[in-house]
Amino acid sequence: MQSNDARRGIALMIATTFVFAVQDGISQHLASEYNVIMVVMIRYWFFAAFVIALSVSQPGGVMATARTTQPVLQIGRGLLLVAEICVMVLAFTLLGLVESHAIFTLYPLLIAALSGPVLGERVGWRRWVAIGVGFVGVLIILRPGLRVFAPEALVPLLAALMFALYGLLTRRAARDDTAATSFFWTGVAGAVAITCVGPFFWEPMSGSDWLWMGALCITGAGGHWLLIKTYEAAEAGTVQPFAYFQLVFATAIGLSIFGEMLDPWTTAGTTLIVSAGLYTLWRERRTR
Repeated sequence: MQSNDARRGIALMIATTFVFAVQDGISQHLASEYNVIMVVMIRYWFFAAFVIALSVSQPGGVMATARTTQPVLQIGRGLLLVAEICVMVLAFTLLGLVESHAIFTLYPLLIAALSGPVLGERVGWRRWVAIGVGFVGVLIILRPGLRVFAPEALVPLLAALMFALYGLLTRRAARDDTAATSFFWTGVAGAVAITCVGPFFWEPMSGSDWLWMGALCITGAGGHWLLIKTYEAAEAGTVQPFAYFQLVFATAIGLSIFGEMLDPWTTAGTTLIVSAGLYTLWRERRTR
């Protein structure tokens, strides 16, 4: 049952973004030592177990939660998300947390841009201007023509596009299925898919890194649990702008733990992207 406690919802969203940022830091550590697909596969095993455990507690159990009239869409969502996570974790190993998250923050603008062709929603000229401003921010971060262009910078951009499509498909699925059903298929379909390929990339892991892997699994499940509680506490339009705190926390982890640098160009570009994204969220809420 959803309440409308804005203060509690905002606090939960900020806590969620912190946990997810810690998860990203652990992912970067493990993926720099082991194959990305193996790391994500083990994480998804725990995620799927968490999803199934939640489903058992729902009225009707797992069968009722899993029931859907659009299995192709739900499975497609699950496959897209697990692929996006692999791409984003790869970006962490190539660019680090700071620059990867700076580019990834474009995804709300990509959702706005693609909501017309994918969902048939109307996007007004003001939001198109905001989308354009966001892309200018990405160009400022990438600085084509002012430095040697790094192809790996396209990796978090691809992850942002994939996550935007996942978000749009989730909106589409919500027309006929409950959030619990979509959450179930996200975890289970993703776990099955990556288990089909992950064992081919298995690498022996040291004892200390198994502890880090355990922390990764716990932060992954904990972050999703907090996110569920966030949307139970307050409306999405109220708490969604505070999702940008993940950028703040991830940047702090990148700077303090991984020794990454935050240059003025990245700061300026990120500021443009976040400002445009916040404006887009505000326009969408006002329009609704």
